[in-house]
Amino acid sequence: MKPKIVALIQARVGSKRLPGKVLKDIEGQTMLERVVNRVKEAKNLDEVVIATTVSEGDIAIVELCKKHNWLCFRGSEPDVLDRFYQAACLFKADAIVRITADCPLIDPRLIDKVVEKFLSLYPDIDYVSEGLTNRTFPRGLDTEVVNMSALRNEWQTSTKWREHVTLNIRKNSNRYRMADIHNGKNYSHMRWCVDTAEDLEFVRKVYGHFKDKGFYWEDVVELLEKYPEWVIVDTQVDPK
Repeated sequence: MKPKIVALIQARVGSKRLPGKVLKDIEGQTMLERVVNRVKEAKNLDEVVIATTVSEGDIAIVELCKKHNWLCFRGSEPDVLDRFYQAACLFKADAIVRITADCPLIDPRLIDKVVEKFLSLYPDIDYVSEGLTNRTFPRGLDTEVVNMSALRNEWQTSTKWREHVTLNIRKNSNRYRMADIHNGKNYSHMRWCVDTAEDLEFVRKVYGHFKDKGFYWEDVVELLEKYPEWVIVDTQVDPK
């Protein structure tokens, strides 16, 4: 039987570096709307849930979810691992796909590829991503699939990095069964996630170019070949 795959989109307004970034406008839609709409295009997901917090500031996210009839879960703000685990339990997931709401160029076809890799190895797999080793995709396409058994084990035993959900899994290859996918050409120097005002301006340029036309990550690469001055080089900014 095919496992139930639930995408959990991690979203909150309390970013210190760029406050309220997930509700910032990108060509007429909030960043969160852009992310959710793109994630929902993926074919290998059974449900898409916005995993936000019980913080008063995140009521705005809850209201946006109500407006669009999106599934929403509210949990701990600092203990993101607990938030994910409780959401996964509520929606009876066999595996979860972790997406962050500050990646408005997230690609549904890449999500499907990562999930397909997971399914091809299931149930003998704990974790699959597009950037586990030797990242080749731009930062901002981050997609992680976690087996519920591994998520449960982390929830029960992990005492550190709980705000990062999967970091302890990735640091324990001797403990967890992991795999990843790679692109033929390396674009890991490109930064497409949004942690700064400069990042936000970049994704607004991308959406401004494509308007309402559907596009995928390869289309963005082609666009940047035309406008190389738009490229933001990834310097591993620590999101706050």
